[in-house]
Amino acid sequence: MTTKLSEIITGELKLPLKGVVNTLSLFSQGATIPFISRYRKEMTGSLDEVAIANIIERFQKLQEIEKRKETIIKTIEEQGQLTDDLRTKIVACYNATELEDIYLPYKPKRKTRAVKAKEKGLEPLAKILMKQYERDVMVRASKFISEEVETEEEALQGARDIIAEWVNEHSVGRDIVRSVFDRGAVITAKLVKGKEEEGAKYKDYFEWSEALKRCPSHRLLAMRRGEKEGFLKINVSPDQEEGLGRLERYFVKGDTESSEQVVKALEDTYKRLLSPSIETEFAGASKEKADTEAIRVFAENLRQLLLAAPLGQKRVLALDPGYRTGCKLVCLDAQGNLLHNETIYPHPPQNESRQAAKKIDSLVDAYKIEAIAIGNGTASRETESFIRRMRFNRDLQVFVVSEDGASVYSASKVARDEFPEYDVTVRGAVSIGRRLLDPLAELVKIDPKSIGVGQYQHDVDQHRLKASLDQVVESCVNLVGVNVNTASKHLLTYVSGLGPQLAQNIVDYRLANGPFSSRNELKKVPRLGAKAFEQCAGFLRISEAENPLDNSAVHPETYGVVALMAKDLGCQVKELIGQKDWRGKIDLNKYISDKFGLPTLNDIVNELEKPGRDPRKNIKVFEFAPDIYSVSDLKIGMVLPGIVTNITNFGAFVDVGVKQDGLVHISQIANQYISDPNQIVKLHQHVKVKVMEVDVARKRIQLSMKDVD
Repeated sequence: MTTKLSEIITGELKLPLKGVVNTLSLFSQGATIPFISRYRKEMTGSLDEVAIANIIERFQKLQEIEKRKETIIKTIEEQGQLTDDLRTKIVACYNATELEDIYLPYKPKRKTRAVKAKEKGLEPLAKILMKQYERDVMVRASKFISEEVETEEEALQGARDIIAEWVNEHSVGRDIVRSVFDRGAVITAKLVKGKEEEGAKYKDYFEWSEALKRCPSHRLLAMRRGEKEGFLKINVSPDQEEGLGRLERYFVKGDTESSEQVVKALEDTYKRLLSPSIETEFAGASKEKADTEAIRVFAENLRQLLLAAPLGQKRVLALDPGYRTGCKLVCLDAQGNLLHNETIYPHPPQNESRQAAKKIDSLVDAYKIEAIAIGNGTASRETESFIRRMRFNRDLQVFVVSEDGASVYSASKVARDEFPEYDVTVRGAVSIGRRLLDPLAELVKIDPKSIGVGQYQHDVDQHRLKASLDQVVESCVNLVGVNVNTASKHLLTYVSGLGPQLAQNIVDYRLANGPFSSRNELKKVPRLGAKAFEQCAGFLRISEAENPLDNSAVHPETYGVVALMAKDLGCQVKELIGQKDWRGKIDLNKYISDKFGLPTLNDIVNELEKPGRDPRKNIKVFEFAPDIYSVSDLKIGMVLPGIVTNITNFGAFVDVGVKQDGLVHISQIANQYISDPNQIVKLHQHVKVKVMEVDVARKRIQLSMKDVD
């Protein structure tokens, strides 16, 4: 069965069969996507993580179809209607829609109009009408009058109900209507009467209509949200005349009175059965497509956020700004450990700026602070201005840090476990500081949905969203690598092959026995067996290990290959580290084996040149324009520095320092046409924007990046 599914996936995804088969084999043995992508390139043909994830996702969907087929076959068999041909047809089907069409005539039904008509003995009349030879239908119908059927018209109505159900269950009939929907379905939104004021935020969709296939994901999700909240009525339908016309051309044979009855039955089935059924199908498919796109956007934004440039191991003073309640201040060491906390009041109503400056100055000296992190929430600009006016006796970099999700973290069990003796304000300030040191290590503690970089994330399939975002987090953590002696349980959880329990076991072992001295010592961790070690070892780093390879992405299974290279060159392994000149002296083909080929050997060479290299960029200091603090300070035509805070399909949101992000519509991002904002901008990118429109009342800012240097 797996072979058959592999062949289907190969055809659909246009990937080599060997790579698909081996990927599924590795996955079934417990290998993770990062491990397969990084350390099994010979087996997969160097497939990347995206291709591997697509293979696994499609395989799981095909497995669901297999389970559905088993249920369908069992149900039809219990009815005594399963023939060999029907079984063969079901077994050969791998399209979920086609499968349900095959099953539809046999699907257990509630007592429909057609079922009632059959119980009255009207199925023979329906068959006569369907043949369309009968010219006097009243005479024919009169023969079916009984205690349950009082008139000829009642008999004809019952026969038409049966025909309507036949057509509804006919695969060609359904495909005809599907084709009409596919070509010309229009999505229409209308206001629910009396909801004008309550649903004002959906005003754009009170009278809206457009082709379904051209409706972008963000607009469809917005309309569906309006429908869910009870403000909009949504309809998806094509031109009815075209649908009926095509059905008639297929089912109507001739020009008799019985043909007229079939036409009436077609009108009924289209309006009552077929159109609503296919509308539901297309509504579901369009929603699934919109979900896929929204999840893709969220996943890409999350990846960029997690891979944001880290400051690295520096001693940081972090501020969570505020007015009345003051600015919560914490001092952290280079590993992010809390050294000191207190509150200062440099802003109204207290205005204790002199005392606050004196306190910060003394703390900078006392804790040898190297950088200052300021949260970008309430009073952020004023706090930043206050800090930048100060003169320190050392060079200090000042950074404004996103607070998105910090409040979620500070009130979470994770934060309570880390800082049980401190309140949420201290935890929030610590999170701001740690985000500057290492965004990835801190953000893995927060539910990705709470970070605020998606579009309509609460409206999409939550199971699919979680699976996608978890996969992104896992990918980023393993791409960067993790220091096993400093990483939190939450960071270790996402390392290939670990998970919550093994992550906790590693932390417990570390606390009981001190820092790990080698990767091999990981095997002493309770319940960390050979398979888990294989999966995780290459992604864990030990900076002070005796074997320098333990602080690299070279997997322990290839240490022997590196040792052989060093021996052939007449040097020690540690002498290979960081050296480029030896590459030209060695023939990699000499080290090819049944297990390791050139892809793995090239990875080893590249890693030895820059062992443990962090793939993230270097952090840059950013400053907002001076004297711009609120929306009312903005003037049309101003050119301002800004930071990209969110990217959607319709544009990018940019923070220009006025507590309200502005929108750069996709049409205003570049001078040329672009289909995706990610072609030009990235999350947290420093950009310059021009103010195009300011709506103070609605707090809406329209910006442009066109013709701005």
